[in-house]
Amino acid sequence: MVIIGLEGLLSADNALVMGVIVKDLPEKQQKKALFYGLAGAFVFRFLALFVISFVAGLWQLQAIGAIYLIYLGVKNLIPRKSGKTVEEEEKQSVSPESSLWKTIVKVELTDLAFAIDSILAAVAIAVSLPNSPLPEFGGMDGGKFAIIFTGMMAGLILIRVAATYLIKLMNKYPVLEKAAYVIVAWVGIKLAIFTLAHPKIGVIPEGFVHGALWNTIFWVVLLLIVAVSVLSSMRKKKREEI
Repeated sequence: MVIIGLEGLLSADNALVMGVIVKDLPEKQQKKALFYGLAGAFVFRFLALFVISFVAGLWQLQAIGAIYLIYLGVKNLIPRKSGKTVEEEEKQSVSPESSLWKTIVKVELTDLAFAIDSILAAVAIAVSLPNSPLPEFGGMDGGKFAIIFTGMMAGLILIRVAATYLIKLMNKYPVLEKAAYVIVAWVGIKLAIFTLAHPKIGVIPEGFVHGALWNTIFWVVLLLIVAVSVLSSMRKKKREEI
């Protein structure tokens, strides 16, 4: 249950980023992009589970993911001279089909970074469990593999449901889109902190990123971003009604 809960929390990040990236596609293309995004999330997590000893050393992938998410969030919050963000200008200059595949590539890049984060966290918990009588699978105890795989599947289901719901929510309340991009950048900072805590870098103690303090800070800041955006929207609506 702990691993399923952990996968749920980590998948919430993945779902948010996926929802933000595919939001501006037409509805039919959204479904296609979400399908490929979910397929990519499954493939990357499954492969990471089999090659965990190799993946554990690839802090560079998490670093790339962190940089990309921070860039994605910031570039969509800063208007250019035209008054439009880079993303809005790009949407006017590409065909719908080109935009779809460009979006899918963005989703897959983020899936790769989140897959490493998700599997490493799940394995870190699973290795502390007692061995089972089941034969080894994927280079680890069969029982532990089954628990991680179950948590992984639960996380993927949450990604699909949550991403669809978040898209509807952002369409209904446009102000939340800006907040979502702030959260995307914040998730990027989270991945950056995880990268700095990697044993091969060691700038931040590894125990810090898995501890209660950091997780409390992360979720409190995330909830504050949402609360501030909602309050800002309510105040703006009241001013318009006066």
